[in-house]
Amino acid sequence: MATITQENIGLLHEKLIVKLEKTDYLPSFEKALKEYSKKANIPGFRKGMVPAGLIKKMYGPSLFTDEVLKTVDKELIGHLESSKLDIFAQPIPQEADVKQIDLNNPVDYTFHFEIGMKPNFELPDFGKLNITRYVVDITDDMLQKEIERLQNRYGNMNDLEEVNNEENVLNVIFSETDAAGNIIENGIKKDNSLLVKYFAENFRKNWMGKKVGDSLNTSLNTAFDEKEREWIISDLGLKDTPGADEKHFNIEITKIGILEKRELNEDFFNQLYPNQEIKTEADFRNKVKEEMQQYWNSQSRNQIDDQVFHALTDHTKIDFPENFLKKWVKTQGDTVKKDEDVDKEFPQFLSQLKWTLITDKIVQDNAIQVSPDEIKVFAKQQLFNYMGGANLSDDQPWVNDYVEKMMKDRKYVEDAYNRLQTQKIFDWVATQLKPTDKAISAEDFTKMVEEHHHHHHNH
Repeated sequence: MATITQENIGLLHEKLIVKLEKTDYLPSFEKALKEYSKKANIPGFRKGMVPAGLIKKMYGPSLFTDEVLKTVDKELIGHLESSKLDIFAQPIPQEADVKQIDLNNPVDYTFHFEIGMKPNFELPDFGKLNITRYVVDITDDMLQKEIERLQNRYGNMNDLEEVNNEENVLNVIFSETDAAGNIIENGIKKDNSLLVKYFAENFRKNWMGKKVGDSLNTSLNTAFDEKEREWIISDLGLKDTPGADEKHFNIEITKIGILEKRELNEDFFNQLYPNQEIKTEADFRNKVKEEMQQYWNSQSRNQIDDQVFHALTDHTKIDFPENFLKKWVKTQGDTVKKDEDVDKEFPQFLSQLKWTLITDKIVQDNAIQVSPDEIKVFAKQQLFNYMGGANLSDDQPWVNDYVEKMMKDRKYVEDAYNRLQTQKIFDWVATQLKPTDKAISAEDFTKMVEEHHHHHHNH
């Protein structure tokens, strides 16, 4: 009869000692050997007629080792199940144990395994977490800018005879020249489209009165101030070229246009918001403002999720069998890792593990589930987003074919499942929070989020 004893060797770290008696593995070994000799194909012998001694000599050692290890495994799994041990990963065997197995000396064998136990822990009281809901204030100025952006975006471009204003749009060709203005053969040649006001202030006057076909010769640092110059240099493919500012170009006009802003009239309102009965400019302003507010609210909501993540990982006290986990990380993967690499990866590994335990507990305590139907809806949504948000009708056969195909892709389904589950976890937590509202400007909010990300990715 096999026996298993367990001893504690550290925090949540146990050793399991599995003792096998001969009788635990010998009968199944003999049986395996018999089966094998029936099937063995050895040149010079008829099937099933190979002498037992030869089979034992050729295949005995590996079959013997297999049977002993299978028996150990079975005992181990049985013990973990019957003792209801909740463990991390799988037991780590002691390497040297396999060396004792010897077909010519079938005795009682002892095997050693280490296991890391999953900790019990309490989630913090969500209502007591210190969470701030940032309420971004949509100023009249922001609203005005957004409306002008829409007017320009949907505006009409009209052709002009000659340049007469800093708001004119120039379609131009940049051709690389030498300092004297002679075009360099096989030099850079590139189309571009710029507003006159993108040129340096004291250079702009040179364009006034110019017509299609006219051109100017200049070096980039004369024509542009630093910010625009960087953008132009990168557009010309000169980003990391030393002395790019000094290069000379012939800039020829191929088209002059003026952007005519869209008028704020019902026609425009209907184009932007079809079937929403927006008649007046005041209605339109309210609608744009409402959409901006929705956008900032969703940004703020993401930011709350981020705070929740940090609050939970910082304030949930969880003990880990660190020695066991380090051993486990070391042997994971194709090669055994160096100790210093394990130490470097470990904090990141531990914080991910912590988050996994926390989310698993939230999922279990609150029976959070994701159904196959929800994954189907998610796949459809994604498809519609790829199609540029075109309102496709749900009942087109190809849409369902696509969804069915995705449902057979295991990796896709797992990813979708995890994303939906994470979303549901955060949604559930959000219902438990008691955040403090804090007004903030869009600018400060953006800066805060950027700094946080920056700080984050440098860890």
